[in-house]
Amino acid sequence: MLSPKKVKWRKPQKGRMKGKANRGNTITFGEHAIQALECGYITNRQIEAARIAISRKTKRMGDVWIKIFPHKSLTSKPAEVRMGKGKGSPDKWVAVVKPGRVLFEVGGVEVTLAKRALDLARYKLPIKTKVISKDS
Repeated sequence: MLSPKKVKWRKPQKGRMKGKANRGNTITFGEHAIQALECGYITNRQIEAARIAISRKTKRMGDVWIKIFPHKSLTSKPAEVRMGKGKGSPDKWVAVVKPGRVLFEVGGVEVTLAKRALDLARYKLPIKTKVISKDS
């Protein structure tokens, strides 16, 4: 699972996801990619599940690039605990995604195989996405 080695703050505030992605919104390494259409959090487990789906479908031919990383920790309190007594402990690591952000890239495989693999990965993600190509 992806998680940062060291962070400045153990329990960051949630913040707001306003606007579109102004960086990481173009294909840089591969030929085909998954692009986010809405904002949201993607956990490290969802990133790993999508990566495994892509690599299994392509039979580990070609290359896969993960363009997001879970830097933010989300906290949660245990079940059936009373209100108050401070913020919960860090529960999971998430990547903050805005519309337009490229999440995964694939290169070195056929067009149909790449699009089918990226479609499988899209099912693993909690936000609306689309498959884009470098030529279009």
